[in-house]
Amino acid sequence: PRLCVVGSGPAGFYTAQHILKHHGGARVDIYEKLPVPFGLVRFGVAPDHPEVKNVINAFTQTARSERCAYYGNVTVGRDVTVAELRQAYHAVVLSYGAEDNRVLGIPGENLSGVYSARAFVGWYNGLPENRDLKPDLSCETALILGHGNVALDIARILLSPLHFLRKTDITDGSLAALACSKVKRVWLVGRRGPLQVAFTIKELREMINLPGARPVLNPADFTGLENAVKDAPRPRKRLTELMIRTALEKPGEKTMEAQAAVQAAAPREWGLKFQRSPQEVLPTADGTRARGVRMALTRLEGSGDSAKAVPTGDVEELECGLVLSSIGYRSLPLDPAVPFDTQRGIIPNSSGRVEGVPGLYCSGWVKRGPTGVIITTMNDSFDTAQSVLEDLRVGVLDTSASREGFGAVESMLRSRGVRPVSFSDWEKIDAAEVARGKAAGKPREKIVDPQEMLRLIGH
Repeated sequence: PRLCVVGSGPAGFYTAQHILKHHGGARVDIYEKLPVPFGLVRFGVAPDHPEVKNVINAFTQTARSERCAYYGNVTVGRDVTVAELRQAYHAVVLSYGAEDNRVLGIPGENLSGVYSARAFVGWYNGLPENRDLKPDLSCETALILGHGNVALDIARILLSPLHFLRKTDITDGSLAALACSKVKRVWLVGRRGPLQVAFTIKELREMINLPGARPVLNPADFTGLENAVKDAPRPRKRLTELMIRTALEKPGEKTMEAQAAVQAAAPREWGLKFQRSPQEVLPTADGTRARGVRMALTRLEGSGDSAKAVPTGDVEELECGLVLSSIGYRSLPLDPAVPFDTQRGIIPNSSGRVEGVPGLYCSGWVKRGPTGVIITTMNDSFDTAQSVLEDLRVGVLDTSASREGFGAVESMLRSRGVRPVSFSDWEKIDAAEVARGKAAGKPREKIVDPQEMLRLIGH
């Protein structure tokens, strides 16, 4: 059987890996629109979390398998259609992730100084489409809308000591911009309460222990919560207890000198604000830039994860010159031939089988929505791969008819002037990045311009 996977992030690679491992004869081709592979492992994981990127070693083993091939620089839906891929392969798996962000849908969202978390993370991680973002870091206060791990990542990058970041694979341009940053206060704002935050304890602890930055949590936000979490699942309980401890560290218990020393040692600060829902980004007098955000105060109806935030009628204004919206990523339809639920932002499917289109599958964020960490995506992709393997076993996928696979696609691409990038081409780009990084004392210096990548491999 000849199968292909669209997208070379964790979902694509884990799907390919599982199929290759459990079917001795299957051949899998992976298509990727960028010249470089690995999706959000390369472009989403924070530069100061290198250990999370170790999965790249396993993906590289998969790509080097003699039954696997990688074709970068090929945009499915433009350079080749899904219908053409379905003609060339016995099965097609769509694993192209979430390439857009959810919008706030409030006035002032498009003012200068307002950015999506997705674009900001893409900027410091070298995603080509965000390389010219040039975020304005000349203000003292930044406001991040959202209480997830991505929001904490951004806060940490904004407040980290430069000597920390210099040793990471953060891009050269963003490092230079952060070196001149005036941001010294970051507020993370969420519509719901402390019991509904979406970040995890590891990320919170890292933020609390960040040198030179102090946490500012309002004790009033946490009163009575010890009782509320007594019966909560252990991760939620531990996370809440850590927030409570941090909020209740009473300054009075330290001597005045010790307190002054802490203040002096921590010129920067960050804090969590709860039960506030953004209503409008407020413009400066000339109407061009953000100067703050007006927020509706909310009360919670219901409890736990299903609690809803309802406006109380009261509002509050928070001054800031930088607004980052971290309210989630969003998948987009790839090709008119593929069913898409615009409401939920996913391809309608059951266990990864695309509804109404036999032989078409999906895995990862485009299958289940943009949530979870790499391990979640791994399990999800194995689930889709199992569906493919099952359909091969029971004959739902007719493998008696031979399919040409990349042979058929290659001639189409050539006629359309598209030159795919192979995995060994990527390894040349990789080697160049690592060499440039070494010269700068970093693990790698990412190339952010696709044209430069292609020149490097002689395309």
